[in-house]
Amino acid sequence: MLLAAARSDALNRFATRSAAVRRATRAFMPGESMDDGLAAGARIAATGRRLLYTRLGEALTDIREADAVRDHYLGLFDAIKARGLDAEVSVKPTQLGFDQSLEKCREHCLVLARKAEETGSALWLDMEDSTTVDRTIELYRAIRSVHRRAGLAVQAYLYRTPKDVEALIAVTPTLRLVKGAYAEPASVAFPKKADTDRAYEAIAGQMLEAAARGACLPIFGTHDVPLLRRIIAKARALGVQPRQYEIHMLYGIRDGEQQRLRAEGETIATLISYGEAWYRWYMRRLAERPANVGFVVRSMFG
Repeated sequence: MLLAAARSDALNRFATRSAAVRRATRAFMPGESMDDGLAAGARIAATGRRLLYTRLGEALTDIREADAVRDHYLGLFDAIKARGLDAEVSVKPTQLGFDQSLEKCREHCLVLARKAEETGSALWLDMEDSTTVDRTIELYRAIRSVHRRAGLAVQAYLYRTPKDVEALIAVTPTLRLVKGAYAEPASVAFPKKADTDRAYEAIAGQMLEAAARGACLPIFGTHDVPLLRRIIAKARALGVQPRQYEIHMLYGIRDGEQQRLRAEGETIATLISYGEAWYRWYMRRLAERPANVGFVVRSMFG
């Protein structure tokens, strides 16, 4: 139901105009501006965590808008460097003209990849719905030709992901494993959470085995702490140390666990999202953990 709501233009308009809903989003994003995100990041960095930034927005319909998105991210890389933050940037290909011109999107991504290199940061590609996977992997391979630290997100709920990971290991990738948050048909993705959880753990093991050979930098993007504990135990058994993998979590979610894991010596990065186009992203976050709906209702009326 939440994923269906994420596709509703009418609900999007209502939510972004509602002061109560906007107030509730502050639990998961510090604000809509770059400065909001940078200020929140400075506070988190003081706890020893790394940072990852993304400006919300996806599926642009006008290729000309992609130039402005590129320029915004170029400015973000400069701002990160100026503030001395240990931070990276994650983009959605559809923010950069992916649906209108793959060639133009590639040009934008290569510009950002070079900027990441110049500023000592890194560029990440988010994975979107299942129809984009092949083109996104192709785009990632192109970026890796100029930016070795580039990262790519892969989704555990897609049946194809173990084979994709195996193929990517040939280029010694940096991969962030997430569970997946798009409404996908049962023909391409696990419809049951328990099956996705099992797939996540299996793919995590696959990535750690590659890390033990120096063939992959695995990133585990999940708030499922019991699952993370099992993955950490697997890493230890394989001789993979904390600096050979990372754990990524979202701003405002399980902050205490993030700090606890960091205190235990794990490498933790907090993903900070900001921007005006937050509605669809926000609804997918609620769908990942429906228990948060109660929190939102209390924030709106409390």
